Amino acid sequence: MSSETVKSIPAIAHPRQVKTFVQRQGRLTKGQAQAIEQLWKHFGLELRDELLDFRAIFGTDLPVTLEIGFGNGQSLADMAQAEPQRGFIGIEVHRPGVGQLLQRIQKDKLENIRVISADAHDVLQQMVPAESLDHIQLFFPDPWPKKKHHKRRILNEAFATLAASRLIPGGLLHMATDWENYAHAALAVLEQHADFRNTVEDGFCPRPEWRPQTKFERRGERLGHEVWDLIFAKRTE
Repeated sequence: MSSETVKSIPAIAHPRQVKTFVQRQGRLTKGQAQAIEQLWKHFGLELRDELLDFRAIFGTDLPVTLEIGFGNGQSLADMAQAEPQRGFIGIEVHRPGVGQLLQRIQKDKLENIRVISADAHDVLQQMVPAESLDHIQLFFPDPWPKKKHHKRRILNEAFATLAASRLIPGGLLHMATDWENYAHAALAVLEQHADFRNTVEDGFCPRPEWRPQTKFERRGERLGHEVWDLIFAKRTE
């Protein structure tokens, strides 16, 4: 893969003082590198200060799910394969994960996924139109387990406000985590947020059947971790 192709996945400068993720470069396999070189032009979206046109991207009007931090992309690809009538946009800064998802897209001929390799805050602020997303998924984000690092967790009041502004009325914000402390902190943020309501009567919800297990979830289970799902809907009134 040429250096020009690698650079086509943007390395974005993040002006915020607090980062919510660790930039892990990792090592691209030959297959991942080839997938990026061959498929990025069709399935990749560059970070721009320009709103996305989902109808133009997917060729028709579809409900759109945005997943932040898709890891190796397997669960995202499983969902896209199961719901061809839905458009999926995945955000991931880890390039081997991007390459692996592109490999799966090619293998299963998935046309309803697009990929962005950039900071999720920048994408939401610069590229996602107001009230345009049907779902926002945040599965097993970096838990930043040390107390002094809790401020780096992505789900906080400011993120919830930004997410709500991009969801359609009734649209869903779905988070899953295997860190109990993070789960309860996120629950408190969303329950207190004026723009959201819990989709269950109280607390956490069972894992919905349509959410495939992720690599991080299986790893957590091996470590004896429980998993907590939170599904909140944007208020319609």
